Amino acid sequence: MSDSIILGIESSCDDTSAAIIKGNCILSNIAANQAIHKEYGGVVPELASRAHQQNIIPVVEKSITKANIQQNAISAIGFTRGPGLLGSLLVGTSFAKSLAMSLNVPLIEVNHLQAHILAHFIEDANPMPPQFPFLCLTVSGGHTMIVLVKDYFDMEIIGKTIDDAAGEAFDKIGKIFDLDYPAGPIIDRLAREGNPDAFTFNKPRMENYDYSFSGIKTSVLYFIQKEVRKNPDFVKENLNDLCASVQRTIVEILMAKLEKAAKELNIKEVAIAGGVSANSALRKAMQDHHEKSGWNIYIPKFEYTTDNAAMIAMVAQLKYERGEFTDMKTSATAKYDL
Repeated sequence: MSDSIILGIESSCDDTSAAIIKGNCILSNIAANQAIHKEYGGVVPELASRAHQQNIIPVVEKSITKANIQQNAISAIGFTRGPGLLGSLLVGTSFAKSLAMSLNVPLIEVNHLQAHILAHFIEDANPMPPQFPFLCLTVSGGHTMIVLVKDYFDMEIIGKTIDDAAGEAFDKIGKIFDLDYPAGPIIDRLAREGNPDAFTFNKPRMENYDYSFSGIKTSVLYFIQKEVRKNPDFVKENLNDLCASVQRTIVEILMAKLEKAAKELNIKEVAIAGGVSANSALRKAMQDHHEKSGWNIYIPKFEYTTDNAAMIAMVAQLKYERGEFTDMKTSATAKYDL
């Protein structure tokens, strides 16, 4: 790994983030969150792009200061080109292009999904990085997929959700329970005090390695409507058990397909990535499979699970070594395949 110093910029959704990497060692990883979306129960794209405009300069400045480097030490700038919210991506893309031009350094475009997976190669993400080939369950508010990773930039999606992402299911069910947004971390916290076997919800029957999460959302909604008719305080009185039961069901759905893929493809190297990989029940399920199935498991540090610029900088570093640069004609894209 070279000693080049890369600035990474991430602005795909509602977090503005900047990071500095040297080799595969993160020198700084700064993020500004947007609390305003809590009022609306979800990310409002127009508000997100406006907040990125306010946050991007201070975040980049702070990342450079914390890394204790001079601006002219930067070898290249990596940025999230997509996928994500177009308005948000435009802010990061435009800023990265302008800064690269002013510093006269190369520009490197990064696929946000690839970055979640390749975050495992950051020096302090894991005790050891995964060995190729490995399976990576990439699961967040916007994406749920099983990716067969044959090399750094040779990835194949072998299973994906046909409707809601797992993180989206957590948030929508959280809304049914009248929890704040984002609901995933709140459900995780409340579930620790609950009985995961208290209630049973529907699991989809999907072909191959694909997922579906719209069914569990509907199952929970109808169940709550029925119980609240009998007892208006049902949710409040059973909140911990409800959260634990929902979490158990979603994690079981995720793990069943991952286990099937690992067994059928005879792969023991198994990783998780994305925002939902911070979920404590999913992490425990991975640990259980390490003991039961002999998997070598890779669970990233919490700070590399959510949308962050460290993972963008990591991919940019790998591309820098390969001389894979982007010209100034590049533009943000809401859809960007692996």
